[in-house]
Amino acid sequence: MQKLLLTIDKISTFVGHTFSWLIVALTLLITWEVFSRYALGAPHAWAFDVMIMMYGTLFMMAGAYTLAKAGHVRGDVLYGFFEPRTQATIDLILFILFFIPGVFALTYAGYFYAAESWAVNEHSNVTAEGPPIYPFKTMLPLAGAFLLLQGVVEIVRCAICIHQGEWPSREHDVEEVDVDKLKEMVHVKDEDIASLDQVVVAQNSATGSTT
Repeated sequence: MQKLLLTIDKISTFVGHTFSWLIVALTLLITWEVFSRYALGAPHAWAFDVMIMMYGTLFMMAGAYTLAKAGHVRGDVLYGFFEPRTQATIDLILFILFFIPGVFALTYAGYFYAAESWAVNEHSNVTAEGPPIYPFKTMLPLAGAFLLLQGVVEIVRCAICIHQGEWPSREHDVEEVDVDKLKEMVHVKDEDIASLDQVVVAQNSATGSTT
């Protein structure tokens, strides 16, 4: 079971990493459009719509990845003090009551929303040269499906935690720097840092007195 959960985590991570490159493309597009508009005097009417769709795609397709890394915003003021079983019980109730129905509705309605857009070859009507919208709308059911799959994984994790009393492991990804582990890697102790600080302070004091 744990192997299956981690496999789905890897799928969500792969999808999130793949679509994260859109931020690079979006940055380049914005840079070019600003240069083209103000330096060349040749703005593109379709650029704003494309920027919105690129950002929206990035936002939606990163949902399952963020859920896999437990990165969504939560109220940790009280939650963090609860025992794992209590946390898992709360999460399980919220997943069943709100998450699953909401994401299922998004996926279900998004499918017909996208299908209608493909059927009429929908384009943006803001300008005469508006870009196609149907690829963007296709991201709705696709993102919903990935999010729903990851949500099922989180429900299983909650059930395992309630049964075992501790959270099962997750797929590792880029994390913030662990200062303690970094100290161990470079063989530096707190005493070494404190003594170095004293040397720097003494040098600064001596420099100030001479000036």
